[in-house]
Amino acid sequence: MAIWVLQCGWHRFWADAGMETAPYFAELAEGPSGGTGVWLRADDGVRIRAVFWPDGAQGTVFLFPGRCEYVEKYGRTAANLAVRGFATLAVDWRGQGLSDRLLTNPDIGHVQRFTDYQFDVQACLALADAQGLPKPWFLLAHSMGGAIGLRALTNRAPFAAAGFSAPMWGIVIAPSLKHVAATVPRIARSMGLGGRQTPTTSPASYFLHAPFEGNFLTTDETYWAYMTRQAAFHPRFRLGGPSLTWLAEALSETYALQTLSPPSVRTIIGVGTEEKIVDVTAMKRVAARWATAELVVYQGAEHELLMERPDVRTAFLDRMETLFLEV
Repeated sequence: MAIWVLQCGWHRFWADAGMETAPYFAELAEGPSGGTGVWLRADDGVRIRAVFWPDGAQGTVFLFPGRCEYVEKYGRTAANLAVRGFATLAVDWRGQGLSDRLLTNPDIGHVQRFTDYQFDVQACLALADAQGLPKPWFLLAHSMGGAIGLRALTNRAPFAAAGFSAPMWGIVIAPSLKHVAATVPRIARSMGLGGRQTPTTSPASYFLHAPFEGNFLTTDETYWAYMTRQAAFHPRFRLGGPSLTWLAEALSETYALQTLSPPSVRTIIGVGTEEKIVDVTAMKRVAARWATAELVVYQGAEHELLMERPDVRTAFLDRMETLFLEV
């Protein structure tokens, strides 16, 4: 039971027995009303931030962001889900957003083991259970969140159905660099250099140095401005390239996910024809083995289906809503 609630400018704070309040920038996010930010402590001691919007007669969508992302980036998505009758819970994964950074240099994306993200998943599930967020519970996972989400489903996380936006079940690597990408991170890690930033990646936020023209994320200029505005607002909403350890762990995990027996959960997998960040072949390989999965391709769309032009964004959300209401 909530002890007190305080609304103040762009922060909404909430306190509950045993819970720590966390900032949530509501005006920046443009999400639905009633968003609540909390700090969670994962089982291994890492502090992560979650935000939830609790109103939803149709159930709750757990929103798993991609690498470099944070809750506010999905404020508009939470608003779209609220209109459709869903509550939403979103998380800043360890090493990004306002959650604990795991290296001295906070601009390098890092995780010690990819499976450590499952500690964050469990903390979110525990929060939803403690707050009685409406059931059934559903999963909506983007990019890196898609790898985390698929692993959670194979671990029998209690999601009735799932939607994946360009899931990272493989990473695009130039053929000439594939052998290097597979061996150098492991060697660097064994030498205690796993915290070094992956060569060829930028230390700066993509949004603050890339122009809209030719970007790899969206064809919608309005959403590009939305994401750029957020990246400029807070230093913790910016993240550079990943560490060598992150790369080694991500490659190992994506290879494993391609060979695992898929879960029985019904799912829709969305990807754009202009996808350049995650490996579409790997995505199709997983989808082909997943009896209850439907792969939907969106013409002309880039990586961010939830931040694409209105026809793509709406079509993806419509298809996902239909699936969720069918289960």
